[in-house]
Amino acid sequence: MSAIKEITSVQNALVKKMILLKEKSRERKKTGLFVIEGQRELDLALKGGYVIETLCVCPEITEIDFAQADLKIKTIHISKEVFKKVAHRDTTEGVLALVESKEHSLQSSFKLKENPFILVAEAPEKPGNLGALLRTADAANLDAVLIANPKTDLYNPNIIRSSVGCIFTNKIVTGSSKELITFLNNQKIKIFCAALTASKNYVEADFTGGSAIVVGTEATGLTDEWLNNSFQNVIIPMQGEIDSMNVSVSAAILIFEAKRQRGF
Repeated sequence: MSAIKEITSVQNALVKKMILLKEKSRERKKTGLFVIEGQRELDLALKGGYVIETLCVCPEITEIDFAQADLKIKTIHISKEVFKKVAHRDTTEGVLALVESKEHSLQSSFKLKENPFILVAEAPEKPGNLGALLRTADAANLDAVLIANPKTDLYNPNIIRSSVGCIFTNKIVTGSSKELITFLNNQKIKIFCAALTASKNYVEADFTGGSAIVVGTEATGLTDEWLNNSFQNVIIPMQGEIDSMNVSVSAAILIFEAKRQRGF
């Protein structure tokens, strides 16, 4: 076995490339690469079928001997200084990876099982909210997450971090609202919009058939394009002074009511 390459300088070309990929969406889109950090995220990415281009390990931090692991991945040892330069957190086990992004369009061999249950997020703006939605979707084992008119690329480090790696475990599709509405209608999946007007109490809605729960932004809610194509608007009754909750909290309440109706 050939000796593992070592990088000790923060001026190394690969180090600069990884920093650029973490900071610039344009670079991620141009190269089709992104960076993940942490053993959990690496494990989930591998389980999700992602291709790891380069694995960077800091032997001063990690206790895992990747040289002995049967990963068949190009592995490089990096110094603690290099790791701290690239990593966002100090608690990610000294593991960084350069990973190939996936195609998330409707045309990318997207198939659903019978009687599917889907979450749709329209134009999510905050990476933390989208990450939390993906975490909930994983917890509920949803069949897919559709993102309409995305405002940020999926491989934004804040999305990966806030999803605790669930970006790799969900079946995710992005597209315009028109494309996704057409897809749902063609699949005979009922659209349930979380909305304040013309709404039914969410516990009274029937989610037992093929269903898509649609949530919008906290600031403006859903656009008319979704509301006009809704099978039924649903609402979570509020008993305090406010009329809405964080979008990821609202989605979780709706999703697990639907899971309860569907027998988990």
